[in-house]
Amino acid sequence: MERNEVAEDAFKDLEAKSAQEVLAWALERYHPRLAFASSFGAEDVVVIDMLARIRTDARIFTLDTGRLHEETYEVMEAIRKRYGVTIESYFPERAAVETLEREKGLYSFRESIANRKECCTIRKVEPLNRALSGLDAWVSGLRRDQAVTRGTLAKIEPDAPRPGLTKINPIADWSVDQVWAYIKENDVPYNKLHDRNFPSIGCSPCTRPVAAGEDIRAGRWWWELPEQKECGLHVNHPARAAESRPGANDDKAAAS
Repeated sequence: MERNEVAEDAFKDLEAKSAQEVLAWALERYHPRLAFASSFGAEDVVVIDMLARIRTDARIFTLDTGRLHEETYEVMEAIRKRYGVTIESYFPERAAVETLEREKGLYSFRESIANRKECCTIRKVEPLNRALSGLDAWVSGLRRDQAVTRGTLAKIEPDAPRPGLTKINPIADWSVDQVWAYIKENDVPYNKLHDRNFPSIGCSPCTRPVAAGEDIRAGRWWWELPEQKECGLHVNHPARAAESRPGANDDKAAAS
């Protein structure tokens, strides 16, 4: 049976399972050809805590774009020390970054969507594809109510751009309140930018704090429309026509 067929067969059963149960299933089935892609935001540190409770040798990787916040490195180090895990860092190809900055400058991504996607492709998508090479499945910390591009996200699904690879989203059905309740209850290290109204954290020049009442993703690529705010790491899963995004205005914009 093909791996994507396995994901389809398991869909209904795993959709009803808890995040911990989904991760345990994924580790049992795929480890060590399974890895968690972490940007070390609130959702991701929750998933790491769950993974480490199941097995400390669960694979974790991150995409170091070269333009991350210092606070992101600080939480990465805190996580490494707290759980004794290995974090596999993947960097963009040197020549591609050098060419981009020499030809288009340091902020070309603000000039057009095409330029922004070019930068994301160099700094994120190409390193991600290298990180996923040789894997059978990967894990994300995506949630359905994070963005209009994630409304129909499933807990387990074929990774459409990468045939044969399964994608697992164990906290797809969680709310932001559940994320922060877990962090507080388990004293999980988290990015301190969350305390300064950064609910969603990416590269430093593409992330800003949000104001009260703004959408959780308003601080990411704020010069673009909400439906455009994916970088190529994840396929769009737009909300069904009759659905609206729950909790958009009461998301933890000020993570206190």
